[in-house]
Amino acid sequence: MNQPGLHQPTHKSRLLFVLPALLVSSLAILAAPALRAADAPPTRATLANGMRVVIIRNSLAPVVTVEANFMVGGDETPDGFPGMAHAQEHMAFRGCNGMTADQTAAIFAELGGENNADTQQNITQYFETIPAADIDVALEAEAACLRGVDDSQAEWEHERGAIEQEVSRDLSNPTYKFIDRLNNELFAGTPYSHDALGTRESFDKTTGAMLKDFYAKWYTPSNMILVIVGDVDPVTTLAKIKQLYNDIPSHPLPQHPPINLQPVKPDTFTLDSNLPYVLGFIAWRMPGTDSPDYAAMQILGDVLSSQRADVYGMVPAGKALAAEFGVAETYPEASVAFGLVAQPAGVDTTPALDELRQIINKYAQDGVPAELVDASKRAEIAQAEFQRNSISELAEVWSNALASEGRNSPDEDVDAIRKVTVADVNRVAKQYLLNANTITATLKPVPSGESVSAKGFGGAESVTSAPTKPVVLPEWAAKTLDELQIPENYLKVSDTKLSNGIRLIVRTDTTSPTVTVMGGVRHNSDLQTPPGQEGVGDILDGLYSYGTTSLDRLAFAKALDDIAATESAGDHFSVKVLKEYFSQGVQLLADNELHPALPQRAFMITQQQTSQFVAGNLKSPGYRTSRALDLALLPSGDPVLREVTPDTVSKLTLDGVKQYHDATIRPDLTTIVVIGDVTPDDAKAVIEKWFGGWQATGAAPNTTLPAVPVNKPSAANVPDPEAVQDSVMLAEQIDVNRFSPDYYPLQLGNHVLGGGFYATRLYHDLRQVAGYVYNVNVAMSADKTRASYSVDYGCDPPNVSKARALIERDLNQMRTQNVSDAELHQAKALLLRSIPLSEGSEDAVAGGLLGRADMGLPLDEPIVAAKKYSALTADDIKAAFAKHVDPANLVQVVRGPAPQ
Repeated sequence: MNQPGLHQPTHKSRLLFVLPALLVSSLAILAAPALRAADAPPTRATLANGMRVVIIRNSLAPVVTVEANFMVGGDETPDGFPGMAHAQEHMAFRGCNGMTADQTAAIFAELGGENNADTQQNITQYFETIPAADIDVALEAEAACLRGVDDSQAEWEHERGAIEQEVSRDLSNPTYKFIDRLNNELFAGTPYSHDALGTRESFDKTTGAMLKDFYAKWYTPSNMILVIVGDVDPVTTLAKIKQLYNDIPSHPLPQHPPINLQPVKPDTFTLDSNLPYVLGFIAWRMPGTDSPDYAAMQILGDVLSSQRADVYGMVPAGKALAAEFGVAETYPEASVAFGLVAQPAGVDTTPALDELRQIINKYAQDGVPAELVDASKRAEIAQAEFQRNSISELAEVWSNALASEGRNSPDEDVDAIRKVTVADVNRVAKQYLLNANTITATLKPVPSGESVSAKGFGGAESVTSAPTKPVVLPEWAAKTLDELQIPENYLKVSDTKLSNGIRLIVRTDTTSPTVTVMGGVRHNSDLQTPPGQEGVGDILDGLYSYGTTSLDRLAFAKALDDIAATESAGDHFSVKVLKEYFSQGVQLLADNELHPALPQRAFMITQQQTSQFVAGNLKSPGYRTSRALDLALLPSGDPVLREVTPDTVSKLTLDGVKQYHDATIRPDLTTIVVIGDVTPDDAKAVIEKWFGGWQATGAAPNTTLPAVPVNKPSAANVPDPEAVQDSVMLAEQIDVNRFSPDYYPLQLGNHVLGGGFYATRLYHDLRQVAGYVYNVNVAMSADKTRASYSVDYGCDPPNVSKARALIERDLNQMRTQNVSDAELHQAKALLLRSIPLSEGSEDAVAGGLLGRADMGLPLDEPIVAAKKYSALTADDIKAAFAKHVDPANLVQVVRGPAPQ
């Protein structure tokens, strides 16, 4: 989702193509304790009906995540109906026992809008992150859905359109299509072979009665694990759970389908893609979470993905744009490992895939480096500490360990990692990788055509209906949610300026023995790039991974491994490190940020790779869509319209890159945020030690874009041969900025339109009632001088104009009619309660502080904003929309088939 706070039911695939894993190598880390989940040991209980409960107290923020895990998913769906579990997950949002769909949406909107669900192969999860004081409301809502879901045919008829749009969205994604076919081939003849998403054909055949039957079989307390993580009292929370859930009866479960794996049949295939580069894959079937080899397999994956290993080494050697190894799609009986290479568009991946296979076979035959095994083990153990710094992430870690993997706690995974030996890793590599049957695939880009002018909106719908009617909440929810409270500013920080101009913000947090440093240099490449040197910033970004003037690429990576740190440099930079290595981590960060090596050979390779990527990107539908939108919204000659091309990249020089670094990376434009188990005085001493000698020269550059006029309406279509669904963007420039008084009533009005799922107008009208879309997002993006207003959605081509008609109706009503008292209350509740939710992790806290500092806002701006939102009226919202948001000025850009 693009809109903050808005979540909706979905399915989730585990195959994610990510950067190489964190590597660590320190004996002190290997000796670290297992995952300490929170402030105290977890509270556990099994209710009389068999429902299991785990409560983990974590006082990071006044926030709690409630996650209900059902041990049922894509594996248990009936033959011919692969999306049944996914459909049932959606239907839980259409009404539960004593709680209608509208009430469900309104409740979670007023709780802050952070509710979601996902369906995997063997589990279905329903989770919400809410203010800790409101946990009883979330527990009541979860209990209502355990007592029964309204799987009526009428509700399914409405929801089917939305879930089919989700299918169309995923089928427009080449990576999803690859995953789907990969699972079909690696797991043929088993439930793992079909993705939990489902198909439009199966949903057309699904009925409400079938969903009722599926729910009745699998949704029972004895098949549920309730995980709660956050700033709650475990004793009183458990008492409330017993009161709400104890009397819900359980029944026996059907047998879970057997998983009878057959030998993998080797295959090679090619799929068309809308990506700007070629992707080549080799995939292996690996042991699953039930296997005693699973931990060794995880370490093997980390070793092969190390930036010190030969797989990644293909990138600095200039043999691939990217090269990775990963382990994903983890099921109890089997998992998937994959090697990946990215090549420029039009390049044959065969040589690179052959080399990738040779590299992996050599490791499997000869053994992996022992030091990388040690580093990977220590990395996994260290990562357990960092997981405590996010309430929602910790809930997910516990939920997956208990419900998906069948563990007693995540500690069991850490203990298994600790026991892995080099011999274990080598044995697993030889057994599963060497001479194994594999699936080899290539995703080949098909360039889109140029964007073409289009007719745009044809006004095909009657659009005279009234706004959404008020929803009367159940008494147990209303008594809590009727009250609006401005959140307390519990984020106490130290805010100082160093002698060289660096602004240092420190927040002490002892949730875990870790420290996170995030920094930002106020920067605008569109203004600061010299004429004719477009792409120089991209080259610089690519060169930071090549070490420093004192440590080459491999030595720098080892230095990070030695202290369990992850680091990145650039105009946004960061390091995460265990508390005891805080100073060493900052030393390495400062060395890379201020003294990157920028070697000549690496420059030549990075320049070539960047040029090749840009050549493919310019022809991709993704780029052409964003370019069409910029050209429509911005005046000719605007700095944002500067374009990186292969020609501009080919003309760059290493001296030019060095000059760009020195001109743009300046202490007087830098803010550093330190958050973690460190005092402000200690943090200041360390930052001054390693960044204090950094000095700016010359006048500070201008980094603020000029204001722009309101745009004229237009429409364009960008062909995307791989898309079966249209992605539609409606946008306009509006005459406000981040500091305009009207910013706040516009944002409050946006939370009447969106942000709370069915409880808000656009989701109610386009999805709940019409079934045109799976998602619709409304947003206002504002900086110091300009702002844009946008609504985006995905739908079938015949419904593009119908959906736009409803959007225009809703926008016009915001301009001409006051929102109702109920809508105003709900929007205020959503915004006020979302403020503490946005600070439920250390990363989010640090990112928020850094963003506000960069914008020039007060650090307590969320509290300032809360007071402003609380005082706004319906008249204020109507006036702001009437003044600034004009549907007649919308630019429409459609990616995909031509709208009908």
